[in-house]
Amino acid sequence: MQFPPGFFARDDESADTRFYRAPRLVTHIDAGAIDAVGALYEELGVSGRVLDLMSSWVSHLRATPEHLAVLGLNRAELDANPQAAERVVQDLNEETALPFPDGSFDAVLCCVSIDYLVRPVAVLAEAARVLRPGAPVVLTFSNRLFPTKAVRGWLLASEDERCAIAAEYLRQAGGFTEPEASLRTPPGPDRGGRYGGDPLYAVVARRR
Repeated sequence: MQFPPGFFARDDESADTRFYRAPRLVTHIDAGAIDAVGALYEELGVSGRVLDLMSSWVSHLRATPEHLAVLGLNRAELDANPQAAERVVQDLNEETALPFPDGSFDAVLCCVSIDYLVRPVAVLAEAARVLRPGAPVVLTFSNRLFPTKAVRGWLLASEDERCAIAAEYLRQAGGFTEPEASLRTPPGPDRGGRYGGDPLYAVVARRR
């Protein structure tokens, strides 16, 4: 897949540090989607040394891992994360290189934030670098977002197309097994068989 010109443009091209300057100590998906994130991490056996990219005051892990490093834009949000053992303030749209040694993590997570990256392939290549062989990278997302900060190609895509886009990011990053995409929230009869709350999609691959 080739991403066309303008795919990674955003309506608001101002510094993300300015947009996220004020802490948002709220959740950005509903309770059902949050539960689906936690269930997925549990199912994948996320444990040991874990890196949560574009993180916040909550990482949605049902059990606190041995060492959780959280990387995000707002210091107050990261400081409020009770599971975090290490906190890094970094704008991945300005600096894609991760400040960690090669092969230092047992999982890399990115929850409801992949849609904001303007250089996602470079960031995910870094995720591959810091992961140990066999360790998962877990991208989760819903249909809720800040529209002025999401990249244009993501905004214009359907939910199924967004799964394909996230999978293609991982393929182009290299170093991962073939990504697997799934809808993690249960179907319901009230919306044509689709879940009645916030849908939660996951795209998962493992470090080769």
